[in-house]
Amino acid sequence: MSEPRWLTPDQADVWAKYRRVRRELQRAQDQQLQQDSGLSAADYALLAPLSEAAGGVLRARELGAEVDWERSRLSHQISRMEKRGLVTREPCADDARGSMVRLTEKGREMIEAAAPTHVETVRRLFFDPLNSDEVRLFGDFLNRILGAVERDSR
Repeated sequence: MSEPRWLTPDQADVWAKYRRVRRELQRAQDQQLQQDSGLSAADYALLAPLSEAAGGVLRARELGAEVDWERSRLSHQISRMEKRGLVTREPCADDARGSMVRLTEKGREMIEAAAPTHVETVRRLFFDPLNSDEVRLFGDFLNRILGAVERDSR
């Protein structure tokens, strides 16, 4: 058995900072959404792709793939959102076992009201600390990391 490739002190420091940034950024976004719009992060995660879809409707399976959620999590969240009048579930014309998720007028109003302050929070916390060259470089880094993750998952 080969010796583990332990992280160097610099790598361990960067990894710890990445994990902290990920947690704190998510917490800040969740808090902002709840305070400013009454939406949860899960609400926003589903409302955003629905608001961008043609006719505000997606197959439940496509919506689940978009947010990378398991079927049961998606179903429970849709049920919660249905009760609040944000979405409706409809039978799928092409597949009797499938369902369509449709954004309601109330759901559209909620996402359209929430989006400006949400994107401002993303801009303020994620992009504003960087200059345009750093944003491009960071994007390049992320592409390289995503490439490694995708190659490894095959």
